[in-house]
Amino acid sequence: MKKVKLEEIYSKLYASFGPQHWWPAENSFEVIVGAILTQNTAWTNVEKAITNLKKAGLLDAHKLYQLPQKKLAALIRPAGFYNIKARRLKEFLNFFSAHYRLNLEKMLSVPVSTMRRQLLAVHGIGAETADSILLYALAKPSFVVDNYTKRILSRHKLIQSDADYAQVQALFMQQLKKNSKLFNEFHALLVRLAKDFCLKNKPRCAICPLKKIS
Repeated sequence: MKKVKLEEIYSKLYASFGPQHWWPAENSFEVIVGAILTQNTAWTNVEKAITNLKKAGLLDAHKLYQLPQKKLAALIRPAGFYNIKARRLKEFLNFFSAHYRLNLEKMLSVPVSTMRRQLLAVHGIGAETADSILLYALAKPSFVVDNYTKRILSRHKLIQSDADYAQVQALFMQQLKKNSKLFNEFHALLVRLAKDFCLKNKPRCAICPLKKIS
């Protein structure tokens, strides 16, 4: 795939949709919590869980670290799989405390490759969640790949339908300038396209912003 292909896709999407202002959160720690909670659920459910944490005054790394897992699970119940996700949040918080003393500033100076390797070693954090934390919470250039991205690229014959996460991510990492703002906006625009036009069933190809991409 030629470099111009990705740049052309980005340009057309940005011209059509404008800036997406994603990830919707008040601070970086909220992004991390959201990235873990959004696994296998709709964002609207994550918002309800985060609202519960805010109302309880607990959306804080130190407070959540000290909060019993059972109480955390009850608060994040709207996100679904709440016991599993409470455990995953606790696993992250244990890592965050042990390595960085619950201080996000300490994470910022760590090289992206090192930080990604550390996150992937945390139980319950896979590639998409790790990259979401890196990109949206820490502003590190690590492109996020999701099913929306795969669907769009596959339909435009830019990847094989069975391409894995690493293969898809490599397209962006190798052929675009490694820039966190670019990666942030590009991923958010792809999500917008998938939700509005490149639907899983009955895609709206005739009016898609990318219909003229060769």
